[in-house]
Amino acid sequence: MNQGIGRHVLDGYRVLDFTQVVAGPTATLMLAEMGAEVIKVELAPAGDPGRLGPFRVGERSGYFVQHNRGKKDLCLDPKSPEARAILMELAARVDVIVQNYAPGVIGRLGLSYDAVRAINPKIVMCSISAFGQTGPLSAEPGFDYLGAAYAGVTSMGGEPGGPPYFPMIAIGDVSTGVHAMGAICAALLYRERTGRGQHLDISLLDTYFHYHEASIETHTLSRGELRPTRSGLHSWYAVPAGVFRGRERYIIIIAPLQQHWEKLCVAMGQPELARDPRFATNDDRLRNLDALVATIEGWLRSMPSDDDAVAAMREQRVPMAPVLSVEEAVRHPHLRARGTVRTIRDRILGEFDVPGFALRFSDFPEPLQLDAPIMGEHNETVLTGMLGYSAERVRDLEARGVLRRGEA
Repeated sequence: MNQGIGRHVLDGYRVLDFTQVVAGPTATLMLAEMGAEVIKVELAPAGDPGRLGPFRVGERSGYFVQHNRGKKDLCLDPKSPEARAILMELAARVDVIVQNYAPGVIGRLGLSYDAVRAINPKIVMCSISAFGQTGPLSAEPGFDYLGAAYAGVTSMGGEPGGPPYFPMIAIGDVSTGVHAMGAICAALLYRERTGRGQHLDISLLDTYFHYHEASIETHTLSRGELRPTRSGLHSWYAVPAGVFRGRERYIIIIAPLQQHWEKLCVAMGQPELARDPRFATNDDRLRNLDALVATIEGWLRSMPSDDDAVAAMREQRVPMAPVLSVEEAVRHPHLRARGTVRTIRDRILGEFDVPGFALRFSDFPEPLQLDAPIMGEHNETVLTGMLGYSAERVRDLEARGVLRRGEA
């Protein structure tokens, strides 16, 4: 339990957050979840485009709230020299800067890594982008699915010979944010030991590319003989591993390892299948995939219900799972018990569910209670608390449009 050792593992660290939409805000949300003080900088007049995301009640976006809880909010006019001076003053007093603008934008605000390092040599600066800070694609505009396309990931989803599919969730954006969070924490640990800050270059394309668990080595080691591509509902190299149609729903079964395949045969009441020459080894099963799928789906349809089929496989410890809808997942008792689904209360939106914090710490078993800010809500708090401005000076800056407060 936490015995007077701070509110969480990153208590005491300050983060200046120039991020928007998903990838960058995911990184800074995770830092806030671990107790860091995160100051989100929004550029007037529109602020973070995530404020326009679904679902909205009036001007309040659940999308924005999900990704920006636990952050203080400073909103300013980036064209104002006074505003840029404020940013430089803040940069001198924080531990971490995170930004996910297009390459070059942060420099035009006067906050390139070299400029910040000159006044704060211990700064850890993390630049998140679609394609990286260097390379032929670095200047291209980018979003999650574009990184997946360039990484060869999109090509792996869909039916053979058909169009590629991409998943309707931000796997790349969220994963890039998580990669950035890990790099930031590692850089802070390095700084503790050496006193040196550094610049981190985290790209969505790099993140996506290293999700290839087998495709790259298979293609290159075979000297191009094997060309991994989309293979529909089933793995292109491990069998059975895919989506099978049951009586009422789809079920994913992952049993390519021999011990799991034999247990699946027992669960189906057909232990002799494990010795069938068509299915004896993974290579045999791959060559006879259509017959294997027909056999497994025939058993699923012969069961009284999908629940009975799941129970039979669970009894034999066959790795499998029913394909749940979003509505079913948020109600699942396991996800509820672990806080994987978390109910939060927003001061404007009221109660709703969001994904919970995925990292678990024994000293901090309870998640922090975090609120999402109104745009510019903490102008005075940040500038009086960190820079020693008077409340009157902050109000003057707001009156002159250097600072902004209130929804766009």
